[in-house]
Amino acid sequence: MVETEIIALIKERFSGRIEASYSTHGNDTIVISRTEVVDIFRELKQLPEFAFDLLIDITAVDFLGKDHRFELIYQLQSLRHNHRLRVKVPLPNDDLCAPSASSVWKSANWLEREVWDMFGIKFDDHPDLRRILMYEEFVGHPLRKDYPVNKRQPLVEERDPILNPWTEKEKDG
Repeated sequence: MVETEIIALIKERFSGRIEASYSTHGNDTIVISRTEVVDIFRELKQLPEFAFDLLIDITAVDFLGKDHRFELIYQLQSLRHNHRLRVKVPLPNDDLCAPSASSVWKSANWLEREVWDMFGIKFDDHPDLRRILMYEEFVGHPLRKDYPVNKRQPLVEERDPILNPWTEKEKDG
């Protein structure tokens, strides 16, 4: 695999903090520790040589049966330099949480909520970590590979949120 110019710059700037890096089929990828997420992301956004000003997406992958079962994947783009970067963050099985990137990119707020809802990965210091795709009474996280396909969920009252909004007491549970 060939090391691209952006990967070389990142490895030089963050010497010793990048666990792995590679570029395949035009996709530049780095792997970092979850303890480095906010610091490295802040610099990748603010430093003019990188200028990753756009967080395109956050998702996760479930490698059921492996030591690091879950891996967070961030897709970044620099509009100024017209390049993209994939950042992978492996998570230990016994502690499925990572620092929130919402202090760096406001769009991380909704994207992290989606990852929490679908995979059950928590984000420390997230301003509003709650379900976004599934309803509050939903049990489990449906994109986990061990989620039972035939699981029945609790039935909840259908509600028009305009005509019949949730009361504060109902929101608090």
